[in-house]
Amino acid sequence: MTELKKSKSGSAKIAEILAEMNASGHFPIAILTDKHGFPIASAATEGQDPDTQSAVVALVQKTAVQVQTQLGMAQTDEISLYDANGKRLVCRPFSANGYEMILAVLVPEKQQSYRRLTNVAIGAIRNSWRF
Repeated sequence: MTELKKSKSGSAKIAEILAEMNASGHFPIAILTDKHGFPIASAATEGQDPDTQSAVVALVQKTAVQVQTQLGMAQTDEISLYDANGKRLVCRPFSANGYEMILAVLVPEKQQSYRRLTNVAIGAIRNSWRF
């Protein structure tokens, strides 16, 4: 029972980190996935679907791995997909306590800043992921 409570409180803490990042950056959705794109935690405004975004993150990650292996590149720092209106999906792979994860954020405006906020969120996730 104690392990279950720890897991729930950890996931809730990460969801809180994501919600704070979304509020600060006015992001409609953020999701944390494992390296395969399976969702760990998310925060989203009404009308946003974390399951759909995690599926896209899995596809983006698969593409990044193929680029790394076929072109001999180092681990990806960031992957961004832009639409014609400037909206972008930013995927930031990172590791925490030996676990590979991806923080994905939907950035709604072309010139909107996100890097500092995602750096802060990644640091907070790493701190909360220690066990």
